[in-house]
Amino acid sequence: MQSVAFLIAVFEFVLLLFSLSFHECAHAWMASRLGDQTARLQGRVTLNPMYHIDPIGTLLFPALLIFGPLMGFHMPFMLIGWAKPTPVITRNFRKIVRDDNLTTMAGPVSNLILVVLALVGLIAMAFTQPGGGETVRASFASALGYADMGAVQPLALLLSLCILINLSLFFFNLLPIPPLDGSRVVRNLLPYNAMQAYDRIGGWVSYLLMIVVGGFVMRLLLTPALILVFSVLSRL
Repeated sequence: MQSVAFLIAVFEFVLLLFSLSFHECAHAWMASRLGDQTARLQGRVTLNPMYHIDPIGTLLFPALLIFGPLMGFHMPFMLIGWAKPTPVITRNFRKIVRDDNLTTMAGPVSNLILVVLALVGLIAMAFTQPGGGETVRASFASALGYADMGAVQPLALLLSLCILINLSLFFFNLLPIPPLDGSRVVRNLLPYNAMQAYDRIGGWVSYLLMIVVGGFVMRLLLTPALILVFSVLSRL
């Protein structure tokens, strides 16, 4: 059973690494489309994780979340992480606020795209395999930790974990806490003086807000989203 848990942890880590790379690639691609080639010139329009890795946010912090339970300690977080920020020079945009917001939202939207693709994959499995609906539901429940691994199909488990991870990243990045994507959109809505004060939020204050406020808010948002996904799978 320990070997199965370790295999799932490896699945989670690889999926998180890919999802973070996809997220940052989306930022870079959108910025390039809107006129700012800074990220493209740095090679950031790529899914290669080597161009996006942040030692703490992509490697250390997720490794503690994923592999920590195997060593006997748990941390009260959803499965999240962050990559190296995509460089953007807003003066290169034709419409600075609009294009900055579009570039910012490209990241969370990319995670939502991965959620939809994974859900479509699960639905396809449910209709094309004997007993597929039951297997898909069992795999999804196992990914959430609500069922044992008895009836799990590896591909269905992988797709289920993809949904969990990318929904977590979607809601996490929408939090209006610097330097997360949601803070960038909020910043663009503020008057100049308020923007200056908002920009001073950072460092340990941001990390504390992510832990204390972010974890609570994410659970409020993520729980109904996962229930909605499971209700869709329950109809198959």
